[in-house]
Amino acid sequence: MADFESVRAMAGSETGLCVVASVRPDGSVHSSVVNAGPFVHPTTGEDVVALVARGDARKVDHIRRGGRASVTFRRGWQWAGVEGPAEIVTDDAGAGGSGLTQLLRDVFVAAGGTHDDWDEYDRVMAAEGRVSIFITPERIIGVP
Repeated sequence: MADFESVRAMAGSETGLCVVASVRPDGSVHSSVVNAGPFVHPTTGEDVVALVARGDARKVDHIRRGGRASVTFRRGWQWAGVEGPAEIVTDDAGAGGSGLTQLLRDVFVAAGGTHDDWDEYDRVMAAEGRVSIFITPERIIGVP
């Protein structure tokens, strides 16, 4: 049976590469490949799966409208998926006191990212209107 530790193991076994799914307005499923990772929510302290996305990405629109998402990590025949409510953090108010710039860095690192020039990273994130997305596990499934 999969649990959040299974999610941590799957995400940590590579670079956090996974599939995130959201629901389009017509009810069909929208999926895309992203980097995500286990993260401690900055205001609730709960375990979540976090990712960084362009503010104008379709997945962000779908999550904003529907309020839910699913993310699945896979390594060979092992996989772990998290389904639940999704929160979009677009400004410092939702960043738990660290500020959006630092939150975007922290989520990027949790998803397996590294960067040689954090000032450049910050510039690009701001120019692209990047946001953080937190998916709170209501259901965890998989084959660990």
